[in-house]
Amino acid sequence: MKLDQDYGTDDLKEKLLDSGYETATFAAGSFWRAEAIFRRVSGVIATSVGFIGGSVKYPTYQQVSTGDTGHVEAVQIIFDPHIVPYEKLLELFWELHNPTISGQEGPEVPSQYRSVIFYHNERQHDIAIASKNEQASSGKFKRSIATEILPATRFYKAREYHQQYYEKMDGGKKLL
Repeated sequence: MKLDQDYGTDDLKEKLLDSGYETATFAAGSFWRAEAIFRRVSGVIATSVGFIGGSVKYPTYQQVSTGDTGHVEAVQIIFDPHIVPYEKLLELFWELHNPTISGQEGPEVPSQYRSVIFYHNERQHDIAIASKNEQASSGKFKRSIATEILPATRFYKAREYHQQYYEKMDGGKKLL
């Protein structure tokens, strides 16, 4: 791995964002499953799995797995808001994992699997807060929602092996 490689940006991402597309970043347990589910949504243009929210530059999967870096496994989504609004992506985020489990619950739930919504602008922040409040008051959960809402920081793309993992392994059949 080249240490000078920039895992947070690339030409394709910049071109996509210049096209009026937006970015959403969610941590909802294992990034493999989350990516496979979001990739099936109409209006999702591209996805990447990686790490965000920690203190180590260019973290590896092994480093993040120790729980010592502060990063979470996350999926970053480029989407067309005219086809799928951010609110719809949030609805799916709440459905695909248990948002009441924190990363502080012992070895059963490692900290890199905690639930986090990373917002990329104030609009996303406001929508995420409202969505979390709606979920908290819905009566769906017996425990408090542990999901954090944080500003998006540097996203470090995981190695190619982790990208579209379910599709590579079994065509995503585990999700059906």
